Amino acid sequence: MDEIEVPLEQTQEHLQHASLHEDHHSGSGPSLINLGAVLSAILAVFAAICALLAGHYSNEAMIEQIKSSDQWSYYQAKGIKSALQEFRLEMNTNQGEEKIAKIQEKIEKYKQEQEHIQETAKEKEEASEKFLHWHERLAMAVTFFQVAIAVIAIGVLTRKKFFFYMGAGSGLVGLTAFISFFFIK
Repeated sequence: MDEIEVPLEQTQEHLQHASLHEDHHSGSGPSLINLGAVLSAILAVFAAICALLAGHYSNEAMIEQIKSSDQWSYYQAKGIKSALQEFRLEMNTNQGEEKIAKIQEKIEKYKQEQEHIQETAKEKEEASEKFLHWHERLAMAVTFFQVAIAVIAIGVLTRKKFFFYMGAGSGLVGLTAFISFFFIK
């Protein structure tokens, strides 16, 4: 799966330009522009961390799914071997008892191996689903962080506190999703 990117270059350029413009016109105190720049930078850090973790868990989900597919292929191979032995048994009914017993042992061995392989394949499928679920949760957090950064930039550029607060709210939702990820695995 593709890695999630956090587009910040243009936003930071707008913030710097607006900050220079604001600093020129205002004399003191932290302005909306400065707060927006700091908050955007903090949110960008969280977005980058979430994106990195989301990419990691996406890769883990794929690896586990591949391992599961390998196990199912192995399971099918054992099934084919077992079926061949059963066919061999049917064709060689006039053979000695010892030869028939060996064939039956092989058939039983393949069936036991299939049970173990099936369990392993199911475990790999469950692990893949778990990692994919974690990826999705982190990707959602990244999305909220990206929206927050964009809306804060709009607030700074338009000097409307409403947008700044909306962006901060989106960032808070993203932060909540990110923090809850560690508690609700």
